[in-house]
Amino acid sequence: METIVYDVVVIGGGPAGIASAIKADSLGLKTALIENRDILGGIPLQCIHPGFGIHYFKEDLTGTEFIERLIDKLRVSSVDVYTKTHVHAIDVIAHDEKIVNTVRRSGVTRFVAKTIIYATGARERHLYEIGVVGDRPGSGIYTAGEAQALMDIYGVLPGREIVIIGSGDVGLIMARRFSLEGARVKAVVEMLPYPGGLTRNIVQCLYDFNIPLYLGHVVTGVKGRTRVEKVIVAKTGGNGKPLKETEFEIPCDTVVVAAGLIPNVGLLEKIGVAIDPATRGPVVNELLEASIPGVFVAGNALLINDLVDYVVEQGELAAEGAKLFIENNGIPSVNWIRVERGRNIRLVVPHYISGERDVVIYARVQQPERNVYVSIPEIGYFIRLTSVKPAEMLRLWIPRRILSRVNTRRITLEVKPA
Repeated sequence: METIVYDVVVIGGGPAGIASAIKADSLGLKTALIENRDILGGIPLQCIHPGFGIHYFKEDLTGTEFIERLIDKLRVSSVDVYTKTHVHAIDVIAHDEKIVNTVRRSGVTRFVAKTIIYATGARERHLYEIGVVGDRPGSGIYTAGEAQALMDIYGVLPGREIVIIGSGDVGLIMARRFSLEGARVKAVVEMLPYPGGLTRNIVQCLYDFNIPLYLGHVVTGVKGRTRVEKVIVAKTGGNGKPLKETEFEIPCDTVVVAAGLIPNVGLLEKIGVAIDPATRGPVVNELLEASIPGVFVAGNALLINDLVDYVVEQGELAAEGAKLFIENNGIPSVNWIRVERGRNIRLVVPHYISGERDVVIYARVQQPERNVYVSIPEIGYFIRLTSVKPAEMLRLWIPRRILSRVNTRRITLEVKPA
């Protein structure tokens, strides 16, 4: 068994992991980057559409262009990169000693580190998690990510007549991709009364291609023997359940499930990291440190982000947290201030702040509203917005000079009508 010692071990070779590894290296930390696939890059490798890097690189790039630039920065760093390396367990020996247990082609390797940055991304919800029943055809059912990989990496068109379940951004982008490749997208079906994706994607991916969007509808069943033949769709009632009398059929040969992402935190749960049921990711402080000291989390493993720019931003912040941890043998003790969810706030990250440094708060609302204030009344902070939507993350930069006004152990983020 091989044992290698580092200051920081980054788990996950997507945008958050690469960014955190580059940043940790630039801060003088001996850094390892571990990825279980044979190449780095994560999801952007299969994203040939634009919309990446507008904030980080100040350019509108495709996913592949974005990740190539990050990997170019990684190549000139001193980070040790381990691909085809599967992490099967993490052991916490002490507050400043963790062991990342891996299996590689060369055998079993133990990475011993003072800190870990966990950036393993998220997984897609599949058909049977969203209550769709019916036949089990041999082909024609894919998650949005699977369909995207088939088309943009392997050049395979999964089907010709498509129904997409869910109006999240990946599903909307795939609707456009199918249309551009000559397939017919017969419907995008969304159970909520409003779309789940960014407004720009609703316009550019659906309206521009005349693709029907069924809001307040669900797919209740899939029919087909060897391949999908049709789906059964119904309106939802006030309780969100399908109304049997409203059912109708849509013939199709392919169903694409775009029903959302869930942070991939299985390894963290095994070592007892506290999980927020709202984000389904870890509870963290302003440096993105989880409830186990020296374990930092970034990217979609922390919460589902709209933009890759935010993912990279979190990766770099986690590296700064790791540096501070190593320099001080732990994050210096403070009287942490809890960030509470107030009116029309579904989730908020970080969960704890110190009031001693500038903070970026990420949040999502429960319901769409127009003409509102987003505020933290305890510190007199507020901004006015023309609208807020569940699909569009709120990113709030709050300077230390404002946070220094806090004289309580809790603050509340809330949205109220203007």
